[in-house]
Amino acid sequence: MVGIGITGFVLSLALALVLTPLVKKFAFLVGAIDKPNHRKVHTRIMPRLGGLSFYASFTVIILLLLPLIPEHWFSAHDKRLIGALLTGGSLIVLLGALDDRFQLSAKLKLLVQIAAACVVVFGFDIRMDFVNIPFGAASQSLTDWISIPLTIFWIVGVTNAINLIDGLDGLAAGVSGIAISSIMVMSALMGQGTVVILCAVLLGGIIGFLFFNFHPAKIFMGDSGALFLGFALAMLSMLGFKQITVVSFVTPLLLIGVPLSDTFFAIIRRRVQKKPIFEPDKGHLHHCLQQLGFSHRKTVLIIYGVAAFFGACAVLQSVFSNSGVGNWMTFVVICVLLVLLQIGAELIGIVDKSKRPILNFLARMRVKETAGTRSK
Repeated sequence: MVGIGITGFVLSLALALVLTPLVKKFAFLVGAIDKPNHRKVHTRIMPRLGGLSFYASFTVIILLLLPLIPEHWFSAHDKRLIGALLTGGSLIVLLGALDDRFQLSAKLKLLVQIAAACVVVFGFDIRMDFVNIPFGAASQSLTDWISIPLTIFWIVGVTNAINLIDGLDGLAAGVSGIAISSIMVMSALMGQGTVVILCAVLLGGIIGFLFFNFHPAKIFMGDSGALFLGFALAMLSMLGFKQITVVSFVTPLLLIGVPLSDTFFAIIRRRVQKKPIFEPDKGHLHHCLQQLGFSHRKTVLIIYGVAAFFGACAVLQSVFSNSGVGNWMTFVVICVLLVLLQIGAELIGIVDKSKRPILNFLARMRVKETAGTRSK
């Protein structure tokens, strides 16, 4: 499995390097371009559709590798997994490519995303089946009326999450690559060979595309790329586990920690400012970091670091979840991350620069401590 994974990674990277310039010419030819405006950081017309390059690399290399994998290495579940990822992913890429060219309505995009999730659930019988009672050993099967909508919600939600952070050159591709690398490591530790190969091939395509997408970008991935990466992350993060539990479900949440937290703070920010939740703004994480004076490259690299931190936490949490302290370790990780996220959000002003409850509390405690020291 390791040799096949390495081969797939190299071939996918090479193919993406060849395909991306061709996709760039095709995007200009069909008019799939991104024009600058007051919300965007680029100042010239840029081609979109870049996602077609790593989607094509992933699909072609996976199909080429399948005949080389011994039949006894594949379970029925593995075959359904690959079929669901390729079929649903193709539908998502088609949707994104049409949106890159024609700017489809949000309602239509949501309906197609739900349709792709339904293909996964009903066409390939892929769903979240089990749940563990927190701090207990009992495992109970979820009924269809819970598992089906939960799976569809997860797939649609994560599919859109990557699209929300696609605001700087190389940002969405890099963050996705880090998350996929984390899934690959966890899958290797758990003996999930099929998921390791899928991650390796997809990671190769992403890195090949990043040669043209990192600042200064020559092409954008567009919705075709962002939605496909989100869909792939939703599938791989869910299917990297033999069963989804309350403990292990924290792991995929950590894997998309950057887009998830950015989305959460965006909702809070718009509620605080009494603005519509879906109204675009320039208050996202990358905007805040740039407003603090960080350059384009440094902003992206800082967010890469945050994503790597979340990925490392996910790997550690996954390892501990298999031990006797799994539930308690998960609880500690969640509490620490929530505090760190809140402090980070207050430092950069991602919600409201004037409202900093934790930092103000710490400042008051410091003043009281100083006053107490002086009185002695």
